[in-house]
Amino acid sequence: MLNRTSNPSEPESTKALPTVSPLSLFASVVERTRKLGPLFFGVVVVPTLLALFYYGLFASDVYISESRFVVRAPERSMGTGGLGVLLSSAGWGGAGSEVYAARDYILSRDALNELDKNNDLRASYGERSISVFNRFNPLGLNDSREKLYQYYLGKVSVGYDATSSIMTLQVRAYAAQDAYRFNTTLLRYAENLVNGLNVRAQVDMIRLAQTEVDKAQEKVTDTAVALARFRDRSGIVDPGQQASVQLQMISKLQDELIATRMRLVQVRRLAPDNPQVPVLEAGIRSLQGEIDEETAKIAGGRESLAGSSVQYQRVLLDNQFAEKQLAAAMAAFEDARSEAQRKQAYVERIVEPNLPDQALEPRRIRGVLTAFAVGLVAWGVISMLIAGVREHRD
Repeated sequence: MLNRTSNPSEPESTKALPTVSPLSLFASVVERTRKLGPLFFGVVVVPTLLALFYYGLFASDVYISESRFVVRAPERSMGTGGLGVLLSSAGWGGAGSEVYAARDYILSRDALNELDKNNDLRASYGERSISVFNRFNPLGLNDSREKLYQYYLGKVSVGYDATSSIMTLQVRAYAAQDAYRFNTTLLRYAENLVNGLNVRAQVDMIRLAQTEVDKAQEKVTDTAVALARFRDRSGIVDPGQQASVQLQMISKLQDELIATRMRLVQVRRLAPDNPQVPVLEAGIRSLQGEIDEETAKIAGGRESLAGSSVQYQRVLLDNQFAEKQLAAAMAAFEDARSEAQRKQAYVERIVEPNLPDQALEPRRIRGVLTAFAVGLVAWGVISMLIAGVREHRD
């Protein structure tokens, strides 16, 4: 039987390739690493292996529940984005202070206290199934509220897009149901906060307007009582009208006095001894007395109609001014009620909280590659520094 010998002219591609086992490949890599020196091993290999062990064995899956909402109020600008234009075209705009109030509340200790009323938050983030590197208080050494708050800030984030005025709420948890539940609860708290701000603003605005109305009503009552007392004390309903009546009466008496005087002149001219002369003279004196008396009632001192008219006008003006103030206060009260209704802010949910069905974090491969890349950069920089120092010594 003839042995087959290799043909020198046979192509290299047809020759049998040597098989390389994974063990020998690993040994070759280790040998090359040793040649690079301990610096490369300590700066690149060790951190990469630690990242590999952490992301491969210890890091817990993180589920992220996300929701988006906008706090909007009438007649305010929503921005220049597409959604902002859509909402503003409907007569609505983004609220200003309410946006930051909602964000700050979600990230506040008050929101944490509401979530952890029955130690629900501690129980959810302190389960034994969570890695010790991710669990809250894994060693049981620091269970303070401040430590829990710092941990809470690492799991809840609120982003704000100034262009569209949309806020994005993200909650990270190690169970999908926990992330969804906490996101839904925080979103409800934000809605309650904005509604509470609305109610408080409405109550304050309407209460101030109502206070002004009450003051105006009290002043109207006081001036009306003062006017009634003046009329009862003086016995005059309206000095102006009363003076007009008195002037008419004086005018009639003066006409009668003139007529009597003319008759007396005629009688004296025709018959000086006529017995009607004393009668006419007595009538003239009587008419003159009545005229003087009625004239004194109109302008004869403080008790006269002229003196009473000054007091009456002052009391009447106070009453009229109070009534005008009351009318203005009532109009302002109606305006305040309308303004309070018009300026209400609302939380509009753009995206409801989702129930995640897949863990989005940690990004294990990216984490390992990042550790390796950072290690390479650090190794290169340190190597260059060491080479420069050695060259300077030589």
